[in-house]
Amino acid sequence: MSFKVINVAGARPNFPKIGPIMSAMRADARFLPLLVHTGQHYDISMSDVFFRDLGIPAPDISLEVGSASHAVQTAAIMVRFEQVVLEQKPDLVLVVGDVNSTVACSLVSAKLGVPVAHVEAGLRSRDRAMPEEINRLVTDALADFLLTPSPDASANLRSEGVPESKIHCVGNVMIDSLLASLPTAARSTVLTDLGVKPSEYGVVTLHRPSNVDEPETLERVLDALINIDFPLVFPAHPRTLDRLNAAGLMQRLERSQVRLTEPLGYLDFLQLTANARLVLTDSGGLQEETTALGIPCLTLRENTERPITVDEGTNTVVGTDPNRILAEAALALTGNGKAGRIPALWDGHTADRIVQVLAEHLNNASA
Repeated sequence: MSFKVINVAGARPNFPKIGPIMSAMRADARFLPLLVHTGQHYDISMSDVFFRDLGIPAPDISLEVGSASHAVQTAAIMVRFEQVVLEQKPDLVLVVGDVNSTVACSLVSAKLGVPVAHVEAGLRSRDRAMPEEINRLVTDALADFLLTPSPDASANLRSEGVPESKIHCVGNVMIDSLLASLPTAARSTVLTDLGVKPSEYGVVTLHRPSNVDEPETLERVLDALINIDFPLVFPAHPRTLDRLNAAGLMQRLERSQVRLTEPLGYLDFLQLTANARLVLTDSGGLQEETTALGIPCLTLRENTERPITVDEGTNTVVGTDPNRILAEAALALTGNGKAGRIPALWDGHTADRIVQVLAEHLNNASA
């Protein structure tokens, strides 16, 4: 007997998580996996290139919702995904991460009585001003299988009253993609293309509304970046570029050691990150990737939903205060940055554990 599973991806952070799971399911005769791409991120730089770099097969179904406000986008995904579930009649819907596609498809599935598995369950920032935090809380409240990346995430769910039978600590599936892709990424020419040498530059990413939508905050972060006496490569999210232009900050960047580039594909960005001296970011996933790579990371936020990267990894949460950012950057650049270790179960085999957990429970449910 094969179980039909709809795997949902919609935004750039989802693809390195869904890729290994699709591969593991396709290799297991107990599963008939389908890939639904909601189209939350839909252009080449934000979506298509990830499918190519990660070897993810073309989606079986594309919803093509495009960009919109949180409410409009979530509603559009729900309307279109409901038809998919009604037509496909899956045994399970699997969602990953904390984007709008995740919560929208979980809501539809729960209302139609289809079990939901949430990969990366239990992460909490304790900051409900973050749209992603709302998505996490709602998805975890609806999910039947809560597949956590680390013990702290499992503990969060227990403290919220989630039954132990629903919680499964499986590890970090994004690290599956990272470890599998390192040899291929090493063949990337991105360092030569950008004219940088290993350990002689840092990497910057910024995309969260709390940083880029408030001109004062964005300028404060830019002040710090400009005053770091070290070359920085800044692959800029399209929204971030728009905000930099709107705030009149582009000229200041052009006179600094901060080099703006277009968004990079997964393999190019992995090669760039793996050879950096330092990473400054507001990305959740990059906090984990730098911990796996042993690269010092400064998180430009006031909190993190991934505290294991601070407790065990290479991450330091520095907020947006220029003085704090400059002080921690100086430590990293002089070789005194935070050292860490790779957390347990971040070993490249998380997708296999996910598939095994789901197969056992689906088998029991159908017996």
